[in-house]
Amino acid sequence: MTITNVGVIGCGLMGSGIVQVSAQAGFQVLFVEANDELVRRGLGRLKETLEGLASRGKLDAKAKDAALARIAGTPRLDDLSSCDLVVEAMTENQALKNETFAKLHKICAPHAILASNTSSCNVTAMAAATGRPAQVLGLHFFNPVPLMKLVEVVRTILTDDAVVKTATEWVQAVGKTPVQTKDSTAFIVNRLLVPYLLDAIRVYESGLSSLEDIDTAMKLGCGYPMGPFTLLDLVGLDTTMYVAEVMFEEFREARYAPPPLLKRMVMAGQLGRKTGKGFYTYPAK
Repeated sequence: MTITNVGVIGCGLMGSGIVQVSAQAGFQVLFVEANDELVRRGLGRLKETLEGLASRGKLDAKAKDAALARIAGTPRLDDLSSCDLVVEAMTENQALKNETFAKLHKICAPHAILASNTSSCNVTAMAAATGRPAQVLGLHFFNPVPLMKLVEVVRTILTDDAVVKTATEWVQAVGKTPVQTKDSTAFIVNRLLVPYLLDAIRVYESGLSSLEDIDTAMKLGCGYPMGPFTLLDLVGLDTTMYVAEVMFEEFREARYAPPPLLKRMVMAGQLGRKTGKGFYTYPAK
């Protein structure tokens, strides 16, 4: 099948990025938010982002105007009925995602592909909530979506080969590099990344070295663009803890268990850049 119209559920950090790259690649995009005010804000942020790219010479004026003309927003899930592909980018809540996919099955055309941008929820459970499990898969983008090139294409045991092929081609069409993975908790990147981040916290807890020296060691010793604590603050300590808890629940391996320090920092509201304090302190904007 050919994908022409794309729907995105959620226009937050991840959703707006998916909307942007889809529109810039030539697809008509309709995003859904909870109410008219959030739709207005989403459209405003997208306009500001694209105009910013144009002002810096990274996007010509015609391309900016064309991308903006392809974007629309709505507070009604039912308006996604004409979409060929719907990408869900809501909060990481399994029950809410399952409920949403059940609704999408009733709303969307029979040919439509339903995808989730989840990083930790069970895609198979979302598929099973629909009457079209063969047309459900995961498309896990990375933050920030416009800059990060990777998308994990997540196949469940129910996903049809043709659906995987079509979704993979769409990922390439929006300028991303797809990698194939099965629907197993945390997929590829987080399965490898989260234990590394948790081990960094354990090393710091043990008193082996300072935050700054651990970050410097991993940057200069391994060639990483940033150290684990800088990355933890960027991702969000609450997000990291949530993913770790999901992984521990699935595999029951100690290396996936959140360290005590991480739990206490989350309890204290020290979540990283978004709260102004995590492992490091960030000046207020």
